[in-house]
Amino acid sequence: MKKNALFLDRDGVINIDKKYVHKIKDFEFCDGIFELCEFFIQKDFLIFVVTNQSGIARGYYTEDDFQILSSFMKDEFYKKNIKIEKIYHCPHLKDCECRKPKPAMLLKAQKEFDINMEKSFFIGDNITDMQAGINANIKNLFLINENYKDNKDYKVFKNLKELLRYLKD
Repeated sequence: MKKNALFLDRDGVINIDKKYVHKIKDFEFCDGIFELCEFFIQKDFLIFVVTNQSGIARGYYTEDDFQILSSFMKDEFYKKNIKIEKIYHCPHLKDCECRKPKPAMLLKAQKEFDINMEKSFFIGDNITDMQAGINANIKNLFLINENYKDNKDYKVFKNLKELLRYLKD
């Protein structure tokens, strides 16, 4: 039986986007992220992170730095009984198949975990996140960015707590 998934962008959704965050001391969780994930866990959703990490290609940090920070992040979720199934990342700068807005990271998760994309959710803070979701046939797309307005493909919220209130209604 196909599973439902919650896909999360990292910078700007899970943590405050401070540009090329790669050190634990700079990693600050966004307000409401744990409550949002708990809501989806209770509905038997699998949780995935899909993140562009061009800082690796730019030489700002290494793949090892990314993995250390990812382990820290997963552990913090785990302490709250939230399991991140897998983190997919694109370390490239451009012109690759995995970088959002291309859907490769999402489609890889779909294939590896037998995910029903039409019943899954993707929360991002950038238009490229929404484009990747559209390209992967995800129907429930939410943009956390007050600089945009709702459109036919996605709904916009100013923060995670506002989105969670909407989902609970």
